[in-house]
Amino acid sequence: MKKVKVLKGVFFAGRHLFLLALALFWLIPIIWLVCTSFSIQPGINISRFFPEAWTFENYRLLLFNSEDTVARFPVWFKNTLIIAIFTCLISSSFVLMVSYAISRMRFKGRKALMNIGVILGLFPGFLAMIAVYFILRSFGLTNNHWGLVLVYSASSGLGYLIAKGFFDTISETLSESARLEGATEAQIFRKIIIPLSKPIIVYTVIASFLAPWMDFIFARIVLNSGIATDWTVAIGLYNMIDRVLINSHFARFCAGGVLVSIPISVLFVIMQKFYVEGITSGSVKG
Repeated sequence: MKKVKVLKGVFFAGRHLFLLALALFWLIPIIWLVCTSFSIQPGINISRFFPEAWTFENYRLLLFNSEDTVARFPVWFKNTLIIAIFTCLISSSFVLMVSYAISRMRFKGRKALMNIGVILGLFPGFLAMIAVYFILRSFGLTNNHWGLVLVYSASSGLGYLIAKGFFDTISETLSESARLEGATEAQIFRKIIIPLSKPIIVYTVIASFLAPWMDFIFARIVLNSGIATDWTVAIGLYNMIDRVLINSHFARFCAGGVLVSIPISVLFVIMQKFYVEGITSGSVKG
């Protein structure tokens, strides 16, 4: 019995040491990015992990140096925020409405529609990016932020599975009682289902916001005019580490990476409880 306890203790300690090593391995690039953002050396330095001297100059230059034609971070941040907010509002509405309709309504072709949605979701979106680009160009929506909002929002309803699983856990008797009182489906959805669905709403909002905030591929293809004031944060930061600029802007690139992560980190910490509840509840039923 004593040997079993010792073996369990060794296994417990070994497991946690392994997880600690993985966590440190995962955190090393992030720590290096943060440290480099405070480096007095503007270029890349792979000979030292921690900088020789520390400074806030990279953040000042990134945020307040209007004479720098390369790093237009405030403009990029504003463009990305506008795109992310409108995409979040439209995508969240689509996902919640499609999920409710598939979860609570029974109509001809429902299962076929669900299967088609799942199959289409198996294919990465960038497979269609060339076709999407030419469609947007024919409508004059390239080099246009609204074109990006349209691309990000158009297929958002296909991501209905998790929200549908959450709606499946809400008792059907609530909806039936409301129907007996004369409520329409829109009223049931707005006044009964939505107030009971805060976790999945928070999860959907965060997921919808993250997609345009972090995207590079579609943004790079659609916003291809070369005008820096039209770019999103991802495109702008990528261009700052061009081989011509990397020796003068790498530390500012790291500072930009830190600043971009702050809004998402704060949002996730505040909404973490609802986010986790939305994922776990939505995975109960398919």
